[in-house]
Amino acid sequence: MTDLHAFIAGLPKAELHVHHVGSASPRIVAELAARHPDSKVPTDPEALADYFTFTDFAHFIEVYLSVVDLIRTPEDVRLLTFEVARDMARQNIRYAELTVTPFSSPRRGIDEKAFMAAIEDAREAAETELGVVLRWCFDIPGEAGLEAAEETARLAVDLHPEGLVSFGLGGPEVGVPRPQFKPYFDRAIAAGLHSVPHAGETTGPQTIWDALNELGAERIGHGTSATQDPALLAHLAEHRIPLEVCPTSNIATRAVADLDEHPIKEMVAAGVLVTINSDDPPMFGSDLNNEYAVAARLLELDERGVAGLAKNAVEASFLDEAGKARIAAEIDAYTAAWLAP
Repeated sequence: MTDLHAFIAGLPKAELHVHHVGSASPRIVAELAARHPDSKVPTDPEALADYFTFTDFAHFIEVYLSVVDLIRTPEDVRLLTFEVARDMARQNIRYAELTVTPFSSPRRGIDEKAFMAAIEDAREAAETELGVVLRWCFDIPGEAGLEAAEETARLAVDLHPEGLVSFGLGGPEVGVPRPQFKPYFDRAIAAGLHSVPHAGETTGPQTIWDALNELGAERIGHGTSATQDPALLAHLAEHRIPLEVCPTSNIATRAVADLDEHPIKEMVAAGVLVTINSDDPPMFGSDLNNEYAVAARLLELDERGVAGLAKNAVEASFLDEAGKARIAAEIDAYTAAWLAP
């Protein structure tokens, strides 16, 4: 796998399912924790490895929210966002749709317009200085209920920062049915945003059907349980509805018991458009390069197969057609050069 790892490291990539706060590296989390000493988050980067060891999905949400609580000023937001892009640039990620939860930061005292200005300033700097194109998915934190849905829809529709392309739904799935969020997704879709809710991560395939039928989902976040329903798999394949698969995340949150039991093989065998993503990479001790290596092992892929996965993400993205063509051509050129005699 040594050569394949090297190929993956240099491969131009796009990422579609990665969370803003969940992408904060241990260095940045520790720096933010030091700024806000009333937090229980460790200020020692090495201690964060133990802190980011999760007993189950509920514990993951608890830890995740404790990191969210470290983002308290526009300067914190800008620092986090740009540093996430810097980590992406190191992995040759050319384009990313970063999931942002704008409900959380104004609740912690950040003016909503200052929050938008901070992420937009970081987005512009990332593209100019790092060559990383960022776009936003504003997501509803499902555990916060319909109040959060209303506020997230208002922020997305009324403020609508330039980089915003999609509307999502994250957080726990158990006890948080998808249909109740339909009015908010309807509003976002009417405003020109794409629908990308999480579904079927820790619940059964009915959650995915609800996301499709009630929320107008164009992509599914995780979709791990889709393989439990052959009719659903066939529907996803026929309509070319992508799944945003995050293998290491599924193990870390106990959504899947073991990597060798991950349903990605069944997804691909059914003809579903699968994309590879890192979700909350530092929290799971991973990054996108590692996720591609995991997928390559599970799917028994060579360099051409890995490049095909990279092109899946480009195809499934909400980048404009010229941008898609540019990155796809870069992937092809890189792969051809790598495989040349």
